[in-house]
Amino acid sequence: MGDMVSVADLVGLAVVVGVNAAIAALATRFIRVRLDTQWGVALYIALLVPAALFVTTLIATGPVGLGPDLGGATAVLGVAVALPFALGVAFDYFWMPAPEEVELPDTLRES
Repeated sequence: MGDMVSVADLVGLAVVVGVNAAIAALATRFIRVRLDTQWGVALYIALLVPAALFVTTLIATGPVGLGPDLGGATAVLGVAVALPFALGVAFDYFWMPAPEEVELPDTLRES
């Protein structure tokens, strides 16, 4: 019979997915606010955000030891990188207002 997954392993996996989704949403927002081109935004989001999620997954599941053994690299990439990436990007694009719709206060007024 296979190994049972403990509650601590499930909580650890939820933490990894939640932290990675938050990183993906914040990184997507930062990239969308800083870049003016549509292709540049798509390219940076597609390349940089998954790389950052991969690094945080390696740290969280390796030395920190969060989450269960998912059985293989494909499962880890799917659950701990691809799923949070999709959730974070979707959160920023569909729930947050577009960067051009947000009015920022003038902080550099000359006296």
